[in-house]
Amino acid sequence: MNTTKIILCLAVAAIFQTSGCQTARRRWAIHDMDRPQPKVVEPGTASTQEHPGRPPSDAVVLFDGSGLSNWESTNGGPVEWKTTGGSIEVVKKTHSICTKDSFGSCQLHIEWATPAVVEGSGQGRGNSGVFLMGKYEVQVLDSYRNSTYPDGQAASVYGQNPPLVNACRPPGVWQSYDIIFHRPVFDGKKVSRPATVTVLHNGVLVQDNWILEGTTSHKKPAEYQPHPDKLPLILQHHGDAVRYRNIWLRELEE
Repeated sequence: MNTTKIILCLAVAAIFQTSGCQTARRRWAIHDMDRPQPKVVEPGTASTQEHPGRPPSDAVVLFDGSGLSNWESTNGGPVEWKTTGGSIEVVKKTHSICTKDSFGSCQLHIEWATPAVVEGSGQGRGNSGVFLMGKYEVQVLDSYRNSTYPDGQAASVYGQNPPLVNACRPPGVWQSYDIIFHRPVFDGKKVSRPATVTVLHNGVLVQDNWILEGTTSHKKPAEYQPHPDKLPLILQHHGDAVRYRNIWLRELEE
């Protein structure tokens, strides 16, 4: 068989393969009325500086200001942070906190505010973090006119990827993260599908489907270690009086 015929055969095979993939993916005819309808979800409402918004109707509410029954200290004891004015605030010389329940892929909404009275600089100014599955950190930091290493500023995937832009509000002002996270998938001890994260900071896209290189850590190369499909969410204690409110998530199907 000459070269021209080989190329023609390969092209025809590719067409049939693509057609087969499309057929497998499209299980329903276009505009098929027998196709299952999406579940109805009542949308939430937006927050203001004075009042947190309402979560969607299918959200798992982790903190709405009424109590900390969904949380515990990472040392296994009760939460040592203080609640005030519908928010929870980091207390010095305590521990990070984590959810009692475990989660994997999710849509997470969380609001936070750094201290209104500025103390320190760089990483020593309004530092905390949101750890998805307790392992993959989206950094919380007062990055308003505050210089630090780019992969450690607010909305960075800590130690891996800086935010696309700095969308930080001034100290003391409520800010929001909307995070879409897909957990990693492991095949034995190897990762067969790495985790991905998309982040909107105050409504601005700052992480666009970033592929995580592994567990985030300080001054250590990222690497994956096999872990369960669901793990608790952690809010980091870093010594600064960061506040959180209106925390909810929607679990995503794989």
